[in-house]
Amino acid sequence: MTTARTAARLPRLLSRRLCHRAYSQAAARGGNEVRIVEVGPRDGLQNEKKTVPVATKIELVDRLSATGLKTIEAGSFVSPKWVPQMANSSEILSHLLDYPPKSSEPLTYQWLLPNTQGLDNFLSTYSSHPSNFTKTDKPPALNTSSQDPNSMPSTSPSSTSSSLLSPHKHEISIFTAATETFTQKNTNCSIAESLERFKSIFATAKELSLPIRAYISVALGCPYEGPNVSPHAVADLAVSLLEMGADEISVADTTGQGTAPRTAELLKTLAAAGVDVADLALHFHDTWGMALVNMIVGLEHGVRTFDAAVAGLGGCPFSPGATGNVASEDVVYLCESLGLKTGVDLAALAGVGEWISEELGRENESRAGKATMAKLRGGKGVGG
Repeated sequence: MTTARTAARLPRLLSRRLCHRAYSQAAARGGNEVRIVEVGPRDGLQNEKKTVPVATKIELVDRLSATGLKTIEAGSFVSPKWVPQMANSSEILSHLLDYPPKSSEPLTYQWLLPNTQGLDNFLSTYSSHPSNFTKTDKPPALNTSSQDPNSMPSTSPSSTSSSLLSPHKHEISIFTAATETFTQKNTNCSIAESLERFKSIFATAKELSLPIRAYISVALGCPYEGPNVSPHAVADLAVSLLEMGADEISVADTTGQGTAPRTAELLKTLAAAGVDVADLALHFHDTWGMALVNMIVGLEHGVRTFDAAVAGLGGCPFSPGATGNVASEDVVYLCESLGLKTGVDLAALAGVGEWISEELGRENESRAGKATMAKLRGGKGVGG
């Protein structure tokens, strides 16, 4: 059932589909190709209790870049006061700009940021590398007035541009949530206030031709308001973000409480609201072991972009009890078993999962990854 508010927006969404969309790759690739957004270096590491050395983070991104993955979320420009593990994302960005990983195809690196302060700090590093921009473009005006707890000291970029010259792309991500309580806990503002904060980010990103991905957290369950999050609230929020200029919406089951029936209901509600599956990604945590089940539901509804983390890394510091993301290796194996193409080398990815698990001193949560490594060592990879 479509709300009157959403119905009134349908013509604008339909006209939007006629315009160029940076993320319409899903439709162009065809129904048998799946795009995996690797979120391990950011969402996977942000909740680690022990500080991860920046050299390890850089090596993780470099190793993932050699597996066939095309999109990697490499870090976030949030206040280190709130997410200490992400304090050195600028160093990771500088490394990728100075030493772009070798790849047969251009890669995309995404950077999460909460507000204009985060954007300014991203741009101060990004635009200081002349390989990214022409010398003729003027820098955007920086907004340093944010007073929310995620605010950070801002430095001005030396130059910016809409002409990208780097062999790889860099994009930004923003985030809000489907419930008021989680939004307040996560960003110290209401949902409406979070959308208002995004306006200047969208304006600057448009000026610089930087694609924006928007996360909607707790879409299938909230640690504070319970599992029955309104799918209509999620759909209205997705429509608002698309109208503001978001190129892709990542609908996140942050708590891992999602079930197959509720995932299906949510996807039907999004479709009824006019949200195209080409503009959607699904982001599942595996707290209750339902991530792959819910992913299959997404596939059945035409979704072809899924977030995942190598070795099942992850957890949200603002969602008590939530465990890791669905493992990238498991997603690749599932897709291959269904005859779908990801372009990812499972053996190479499994090797990265084993390596980072050892570096972090934690269990490798990917069953397909562990089985693949056992098989490569000459074992059967199965029990019995």
